[in-house]
Amino acid sequence: MQNKGKLFTFFCLYIAQTIPMSFFSTVLPVIMRQQHFSLETIGMLQFLKLPWVLKFLWSPAVDRTSHSLGDYKRWIFSSEIIYAVAILAISFFDFHFSPYWVIALVVFSFVASATQDIATDALAVLSFDRKNKSLVNSMQSMGSFAGAMVGSGLLLLLYHQLGWSSLLPFLALFVVIALVPLLFFKDANGSLVQQKEVSKASVNDLLGFFKQKGIWKQVVFLALYYAGAVGTLSMLKPMLVDHGYSIKEIGVMLGIVGTSVGCVASLGGGFMIRKLSRYRARVIFAVPVLLSAVYFYVLVTQLPINTATLHLGITLLWGSYGMATIVVYTTAMDCVRKGYEGTDFTIQTVITHLSGMFMAAGAGQLAASF
Repeated sequence: MQNKGKLFTFFCLYIAQTIPMSFFSTVLPVIMRQQHFSLETIGMLQFLKLPWVLKFLWSPAVDRTSHSLGDYKRWIFSSEIIYAVAILAISFFDFHFSPYWVIALVVFSFVASATQDIATDALAVLSFDRKNKSLVNSMQSMGSFAGAMVGSGLLLLLYHQLGWSSLLPFLALFVVIALVPLLFFKDANGSLVQQKEVSKASVNDLLGFFKQKGIWKQVVFLALYYAGAVGTLSMLKPMLVDHGYSIKEIGVMLGIVGTSVGCVASLGGGFMIRKLSRYRARVIFAVPVLLSAVYFYVLVTQLPINTATLHLGITLLWGSYGMATIVVYTTAMDCVRKGYEGTDFTIQTVITHLSGMFMAAGAGQLAASF
């Protein structure tokens, strides 16, 4: 019962991160295009998420200043409150007249959410034993998938109904409300966070991760394990556009069907890893990842492309991606050093982000040849 309460707390924290990020990442390109910004300028919005790639740089500061459960909670509360205040501040600006102020505040809000993520991940590592780490990672992935579905789907519809200034205060309020379960989060036996040596963060905090014995096998695994799924996902929207599907149809296929399948697969994957060894889970989950890549290759070269064949492929792709995410994050938690939980987990997630960026770029080059 205690674990269920903990899992719900982390689900709330992860979904609170994702919904505003998904909303801004979806709505800003739409607004900018409506206001006739160039495609080159709109393309620069990819840099909005740069704080999430660079967050490893300040992750040691979170670890070094966290000596108790209360310290981690203070990091999470303060970061999330700043996140909410930034979202609220954005509501007072009209993008048409103050686009750069809006973008600056969005970047600032993403820095706050990235900091919250560091502390939340560290607390997740410390709160669950090896057997149950896959379950908290299910909450992380489910929060991400559900947040993406709400942020890029439901909120986009509400934006068209309510407008910018009316919607964002409610979004800021939601971010604050999502913190409520954390108020009741307790360390029953007082052993959650071990005492650490008090010292300043340094570059060795980052480099130390790579000095661990055998860690490069994990680095290669992180970079390559679901690279095929990420590459396929990156080309899916352009493929659907090329075959005549409207934005609304694409939103239903990917934003509702795809993320729903990913959400369910993440939950199932967490329970499966709990029963299986890490190695067996890696092998078993790799099979649908491979099959999804093969399916889309056959689809674009041999099979008829229609709604039925696309839904089958999307289900297979998002399902395999959801399960693969769990095994990647769970093994990442296994490879953290004591006292550096936030730093080491953040480094590993950044490796997967960078790998995904390179794979998406490579997939674009490969797709152009078909």
